[in-house]
Amino acid sequence: MTLRIGLVGAGTNTRARHIPGFLALEDVEIVAVANRTRASAQAVARDYDIATVYDDWEVLVAADDIDAVCIGTWPYLHAPVTLRALAAGKHVLTEARMAMDLAEARSMYAASLASDRVAMVVPAPLYLRYEPRLLEMLAAGDFGEPLEVSVSAMYGSYDPGAPLGWRQRRDLSGLNTMSVGILNETVRRYVGHERTVVAHGKTFIEDRVDPFTGAQAKADAPDSLGIVAEHENGAMAVYHFSTVAHGGRAATIELLGTGGGFRLEDDEAWLLDDDGRFAPMAMPPGDGDGWAVEAEFVAAIRDGTPVTRTSFADGVRYMEFTEAVAISNTEGRRVDLPLPA
Repeated sequence: MTLRIGLVGAGTNTRARHIPGFLALEDVEIVAVANRTRASAQAVARDYDIATVYDDWEVLVAADDIDAVCIGTWPYLHAPVTLRALAAGKHVLTEARMAMDLAEARSMYAASLASDRVAMVVPAPLYLRYEPRLLEMLAAGDFGEPLEVSVSAMYGSYDPGAPLGWRQRRDLSGLNTMSVGILNETVRRYVGHERTVVAHGKTFIEDRVDPFTGAQAKADAPDSLGIVAEHENGAMAVYHFSTVAHGGRAATIELLGTGGGFRLEDDEAWLLDDDGRFAPMAMPPGDGDGWAVEAEFVAAIRDGTPVTRTSFADGVRYMEFTEAVAISNTEGRRVDLPLPA
């Protein structure tokens, strides 16, 4: 039986990843799309031969000829679309940055538990090909006990003329800041949950032009952020994020333990050798970068395969970290986890 999918939001990642991923699968069809404007939805429908364009996402998720909804919007719609879709009996795949805040994420998780539908968050797309082998090595004790984790995500450039984007607007992104949730999700797969968080941020470019109105507007999210977290297993993690640091180390993760370590950088992996130097890790077998999100979502629907990357339960945990970071930055204090319900 053909699995019929509707798209709510069809931005860059949906067009680059999700649409090709679904279209490559047998007996899967994308039957409808609703985007931010009708014109953009019609363009997507034309490019990918999608039969139906909706002006209203609420009508799409209620349609009888749709079995699953792929949400590719900015975070402000993730919870509303998810809740309505699950209530309508649809399976849900929602883009990363699960929700605007922890309360929304918890409501989404509760709705998924009350439903018999598959609910999945698009996982962090970083170093997926190396991850299975590294997790095996970690479980086997090849790195000893994890001690230190260093994370760098230094993107962009100092450009006061760049327009205000959704990532700099709390009304569209919520408490999500840069790639905090995505990189934390990746780190937690190696060293588990946190028990304390301290964060401090700064906004270097406070005023930007709103591309929708042409007026000057305030950026209300940091464009530089540092975080120190202690994990439940005792490991310490230090993060540095920036979108104004041209030439910085982007999406780099380094783990050092009592018996070794690894580094993930520039889509490659290195292992710490006996001389204390990093040597390239052999490329795992297979083609591509390890991305199989759409296939895993469909397998969970058809075969009941458990969702491992990324379940709504995991999404709640990284949204909890995201919220703790925001609280610490705003109130200037250490935040202990878990956060109260």
